[in-house]
Amino acid sequence: MKKYFNVFLEFDKEIVHSTIQNAVKNNHKGYVCAIESNNLSIANKDPYFNHVVNQALINVCDGSNIARFLSKLHHRHFTAYIGNDIFNYFISQKSYTHYFLGNTESILLELKKQLSSLDPRINHMFFESLPFRKVEEFDYPKIAEKINQQNPDLIWISLGAPKQELFMYNLLPFLKRGIMFGVGAAFNYLTKTGPVKRAPKWMLEAKLEWLYRAWEEPKKNIPRYWNFIKILPFLLYQERKLIQSTNQPK
Repeated sequence: MKKYFNVFLEFDKEIVHSTIQNAVKNNHKGYVCAIESNNLSIANKDPYFNHVVNQALINVCDGSNIARFLSKLHHRHFTAYIGNDIFNYFISQKSYTHYFLGNTESILLELKKQLSSLDPRINHMFFESLPFRKVEEFDYPKIAEKINQQNPDLIWISLGAPKQELFMYNLLPFLKRGIMFGVGAAFNYLTKTGPVKRAPKWMLEAKLEWLYRAWEEPKKNIPRYWNFIKILPFLLYQERKLIQSTNQPK
Protein backbone atom coordinates (compact mmCIF):
# COMPACT_ATOMS: atom_id res chain seq x y z
CA MET A 1 0.00 0.00 0.00
CA LYS A 2 0.98 3.59 -0.56
CA LYS A 3 -0.22 6.69 1.25
CA TYR A 4 -2.63 8.98 -0.55
CA PHE A 5 -4.23 11.91 1.28
CA ASN A 6 -2.38 10.69 4.42
CA VAL A 7 -4.05 7.27 4.39
CA PHE A 8 -2.67 3.96 3.11
CA LEU A 9 -4.67 2.75 0.11
CA GLU A 10 -4.38 -0.18 -2.27
CA PHE A 11 -5.97 0.23 -5.71
CA ASP A 12 -4.88 -3.08 -7.25
CA LYS A 13 -7.74 -5.53 -6.70
CA GLU A 14 -5.49 -8.54 -7.22
CA ILE A 15 -3.21 -7.37 -4.42
CA VAL A 16 -6.24 -6.77 -2.19
CA HIS A 17 -7.52 -10.28 -2.85
CA SER A 18 -4.15 -12.02 -2.46
CA THR A 19 -3.33 -10.12 0.76
CA ILE A 20 -6.58 -11.24 2.35
CA GLN A 21 -6.34 -14.79 1.00
CA ASN A 22 -2.80 -15.21 2.32
CA ALA A 23 -3.76 -13.81 5.72
CA VAL A 24 -6.59 -16.34 5.99
CA LYS A 25 -4.37 -19.19 4.78
CA ASN A 26 -1.74 -18.38 7.41
CA ASN A 27 -4.30 -17.98 10.23
CA HIS A 28 -3.51 -14.30 10.70
CA LYS A 29 -5.85 -11.65 12.00
CA GLY A 30 -6.44 -8.07 10.88
CA TYR A 31 -9.00 -5.71 9.44
CA VAL A 32 -9.83 -3.99 6.18
CA CYS A 33 -11.16 -0.42 5.94
CA ALA A 34 -13.16 0.91 3.02
CA ILE A 35 -12.02 4.54 2.78
CA GLU A 36 -14.63 7.00 1.54
CA SER A 37 -15.03 10.77 1.89
CA ASN A 38 -16.36 10.64 5.45
CA ASN A 39 -13.69 8.51 7.10
CA LEU A 40 -10.99 10.13 4.95
CA SER A 41 -12.02 13.55 6.32
CA ILE A 42 -11.98 12.23 9.88
CA ALA A 43 -8.59 10.59 9.36
CA ASN A 44 -7.16 13.97 8.36
CA LYS A 45 -8.58 15.74 11.40
CA ASP A 46 -8.22 13.13 14.14
CA PRO A 47 -4.69 11.71 14.66
CA TYR A 48 -6.02 8.73 16.61
CA PHE A 49 -8.44 7.75 13.86
CA ASN A 50 -5.67 8.23 11.31
CA HIS A 51 -3.61 5.73 13.31
CA VAL A 52 -6.55 3.30 13.38
CA VAL A 53 -7.09 3.20 9.61
CA ASN A 54 -3.37 3.09 8.88
CA GLN A 55 -2.97 0.02 11.11
CA ALA A 56 -5.28 -1.98 8.82
CA LEU A 57 -4.09 -5.08 7.03
CA ILE A 58 -5.11 -3.33 3.82
CA ASN A 59 -7.43 -0.46 2.85
CA VAL A 60 -9.53 -0.07 -0.28
CA CYS A 61 -10.82 3.15 -1.80
CA ASP A 62 -14.59 3.27 -1.40
CA GLY A 63 -15.05 6.65 -3.05
CA SER A 64 -15.18 7.26 -6.81
CA ASN A 65 -14.47 10.96 -6.29
CA ILE A 66 -11.35 10.16 -4.25
CA ALA A 67 -10.14 7.89 -7.05
CA ARG A 68 -10.93 10.58 -9.64
CA PHE A 69 -8.98 13.31 -7.81
CA LEU A 70 -5.98 11.02 -7.32
CA SER A 71 -6.07 9.99 -10.99
CA LYS A 72 -5.76 13.62 -12.07
CA LEU A 73 -3.03 14.42 -9.57
CA HIS A 74 -0.89 11.37 -10.29
CA HIS A 75 -1.69 11.06 -14.02
CA ARG A 76 -2.65 7.43 -13.47
CA HIS A 77 -5.94 5.61 -13.60
CA PHE A 78 -7.25 4.80 -10.13
CA THR A 79 -10.49 2.88 -9.67
CA ALA A 80 -12.51 2.68 -6.47
CA TYR A 81 -13.27 -0.71 -4.94
CA ILE A 82 -16.60 -0.27 -3.16
CA GLY A 83 -17.08 -2.10 0.14
CA ASN A 84 -20.26 -3.69 -1.19
CA ASP A 85 -18.32 -5.11 -4.14
CA ILE A 86 -15.56 -6.62 -2.01
CA PHE A 87 -18.30 -8.19 0.15
CA ASN A 88 -19.93 -9.72 -2.92
CA TYR A 89 -16.58 -10.95 -4.25
CA PHE A 90 -15.61 -12.93 -1.18
CA ILE A 91 -19.13 -14.31 -0.68
CA SER A 92 -19.15 -15.50 -4.30
CA GLN A 93 -15.91 -17.47 -3.79
CA LYS A 94 -17.83 -20.03 -1.67
CA SER A 95 -14.58 -21.09 -0.04
CA TYR A 96 -14.56 -19.17 3.25
CA THR A 97 -16.31 -19.37 6.57
CA HIS A 98 -18.00 -16.13 7.59
CA TYR A 99 -19.31 -14.32 10.66
CA PHE A 100 -21.80 -11.47 10.19
CA LEU A 101 -21.88 -8.83 12.90
CA GLY A 102 -23.90 -5.65 13.40
CA ASN A 103 -27.00 -4.06 11.86
CA THR A 104 -30.48 -5.22 12.98
CA GLU A 105 -32.06 -8.61 13.56
CA SER A 106 -34.50 -8.13 10.67
CA ILE A 107 -31.72 -7.23 8.24
CA LEU A 108 -29.61 -10.17 9.40
CA LEU A 109 -32.51 -12.62 8.97
CA GLU A 110 -33.05 -11.49 5.42
CA LEU A 111 -29.30 -11.44 4.78
CA LYS A 112 -28.99 -15.05 5.95
CA LYS A 113 -31.80 -16.06 3.62
CA GLN A 114 -30.26 -14.26 0.63
CA LEU A 115 -26.71 -15.49 1.20
CA SER A 116 -27.76 -19.08 1.92
CA SER A 117 -29.37 -19.20 -1.51
CA LEU A 118 -25.96 -18.33 -2.99
CA ASP A 119 -23.95 -20.62 -0.72
CA PRO A 120 -25.95 -23.16 1.36
CA ARG A 121 -23.09 -23.46 3.87
CA ILE A 122 -23.84 -19.94 5.06
CA ASN A 123 -27.11 -21.15 6.58
CA HIS A 124 -25.01 -22.71 9.37
CA MET A 125 -22.81 -19.66 9.95
CA PHE A 126 -23.36 -17.00 12.60
CA PHE A 127 -25.30 -13.75 12.26
CA GLU A 128 -25.29 -11.49 15.31
CA SER A 129 -26.68 -8.01 15.87
CA LEU A 130 -25.08 -5.63 18.35
CA PRO A 131 -26.72 -3.37 20.95
CA PHE A 132 -26.78 0.34 20.18
CA ARG A 133 -24.03 1.88 22.28
CA LYS A 134 -20.88 3.98 22.07
CA VAL A 135 -17.86 2.26 20.57
CA GLU A 136 -15.96 2.31 23.88
CA GLU A 137 -18.86 0.63 25.70
CA PHE A 138 -18.83 -2.71 23.87
CA ASP A 139 -17.68 -5.81 25.72
CA TYR A 140 -14.91 -6.71 23.29
CA PRO A 141 -13.59 -9.80 25.14
CA LYS A 142 -17.10 -11.30 25.20
CA ILE A 143 -17.75 -10.50 21.52
CA ALA A 144 -14.38 -11.99 20.57
CA GLU A 145 -15.05 -15.10 22.62
CA LYS A 146 -18.14 -15.85 20.54
CA ILE A 147 -16.26 -15.24 17.30
CA ASN A 148 -13.28 -17.36 18.38
CA GLN A 149 -15.60 -20.26 19.15
CA GLN A 150 -16.74 -20.24 15.51
CA ASN A 151 -13.22 -19.64 14.14
CA PRO A 152 -14.36 -17.84 10.96
CA ASP A 153 -12.07 -16.83 8.12
CA LEU A 154 -13.85 -13.54 7.42
CA ILE A 155 -15.80 -11.30 9.79
CA TRP A 156 -18.18 -8.78 8.22
CA ILE A 157 -19.04 -5.77 10.39
CA SER A 158 -21.90 -3.39 9.60
CA LEU A 159 -21.80 -0.42 11.97
CA GLY A 160 -21.08 2.51 9.68
CA ALA A 161 -18.02 4.76 9.59
CA PRO A 162 -16.17 5.79 11.69
CA LYS A 163 -17.67 3.50 14.32
CA GLN A 164 -16.87 0.24 12.56
CA GLU A 165 -13.20 1.14 12.06
CA LEU A 166 -12.78 1.93 15.76
CA PHE A 167 -14.74 -1.21 16.64
CA MET A 168 -12.42 -3.42 14.57
CA TYR A 169 -9.32 -1.82 16.05
CA ASN A 170 -10.62 -2.42 19.59
CA LEU A 171 -11.71 -5.99 18.86
CA LEU A 172 -8.51 -7.08 17.11
CA PRO A 173 -6.39 -7.83 20.23
CA PHE A 174 -8.98 -10.33 21.49
CA LEU A 175 -9.32 -12.33 18.27
CA LYS A 176 -7.31 -15.48 17.62
CA ARG A 177 -7.60 -15.26 13.84
CA GLY A 178 -9.83 -13.89 11.11
CA ILE A 179 -9.98 -10.86 8.85
CA MET A 180 -12.56 -8.19 9.67
CA PHE A 181 -14.17 -5.93 7.09
CA GLY A 182 -16.03 -2.69 7.80
CA VAL A 183 -18.73 -2.82 5.13
CA GLY A 184 -21.22 -0.17 6.29
CA ALA A 185 -24.55 -0.62 4.51
CA ALA A 186 -23.55 -3.65 2.41
CA PHE A 187 -25.98 -5.85 4.37
CA ASN A 188 -28.80 -3.43 3.56
CA TYR A 189 -27.90 -3.24 -0.12
CA LEU A 190 -28.03 -6.99 -0.60
CA THR A 191 -31.27 -7.53 1.31
CA LYS A 192 -32.97 -4.45 -0.17
CA THR A 193 -34.66 -4.11 3.19
CA GLY A 194 -35.19 -0.88 5.11
CA PRO A 195 -34.54 2.72 4.04
CA VAL A 196 -30.92 2.26 2.85
CA LYS A 197 -30.65 0.93 -0.72
CA ARG A 198 -28.00 0.83 -3.43
CA ALA A 199 -28.15 3.46 -6.15
CA PRO A 200 -29.69 2.54 -9.53
CA LYS A 201 -27.33 0.91 -12.02
CA TRP A 202 -27.09 3.99 -14.25
CA MET A 203 -25.97 6.11 -11.29
CA LEU A 204 -23.35 3.51 -10.32
CA GLU A 205 -22.00 3.50 -13.87
CA ALA A 206 -21.93 7.32 -13.91
CA LYS A 207 -20.06 7.35 -10.54
CA LEU A 208 -22.97 9.22 -8.95
CA GLU A 209 -23.71 6.92 -6.03
CA TRP A 210 -22.63 9.71 -3.65
CA LEU A 211 -25.45 11.88 -5.04
CA TYR A 212 -27.99 9.11 -4.53
CA ARG A 213 -26.82 8.64 -0.95
CA ALA A 214 -27.15 12.37 -0.30
CA TRP A 215 -30.72 12.30 -1.62
CA GLU A 216 -31.57 9.11 0.28
CA GLU A 217 -30.26 10.24 3.70
CA PRO A 218 -29.70 14.02 3.50
CA LYS A 219 -29.43 14.67 7.25
CA LYS A 220 -26.71 12.07 7.58
CA ASN A 221 -24.75 12.40 4.34
CA ILE A 222 -24.88 16.07 3.31
CA PRO A 223 -22.94 17.22 6.43
CA ARG A 224 -20.42 14.46 5.76
CA TYR A 225 -19.94 15.58 2.16
CA TRP A 226 -19.66 19.19 3.27
CA ASN A 227 -16.88 18.26 5.71
CA PHE A 228 -15.04 16.56 2.84
CA ILE A 229 -15.51 19.58 0.55
CA LYS A 230 -14.09 21.87 3.26
CA ILE A 231 -10.96 19.79 3.71
CA LEU A 232 -10.50 18.90 0.02
CA PRO A 233 -8.46 21.99 -1.01
CA PHE A 234 -5.95 21.24 1.76
CA LEU A 235 -5.74 17.57 0.73
CA LEU A 236 -5.22 18.45 -2.94
CA TYR A 237 -2.56 21.03 -2.09
CA GLN A 238 -0.75 18.64 0.25
CA GLU A 239 -0.84 15.75 -2.23
CA ARG A 240 0.37 17.92 -5.11
CA LYS A 241 3.21 19.25 -2.99
CA LEU A 242 4.21 15.71 -2.05
CA ILE A 243 4.22 14.65 -5.71
CA GLN A 244 6.40 17.61 -6.66
CA SER A 245 8.91 16.91 -3.89
CA THR A 246 9.09 13.25 -4.86
CA ASN A 247 9.69 14.05 -8.53
CA GLN A 248 12.46 16.55 -7.89
CA PRO A 249 15.91 15.32 -9.05
CA LYS A 250 18.27 14.36 -6.25
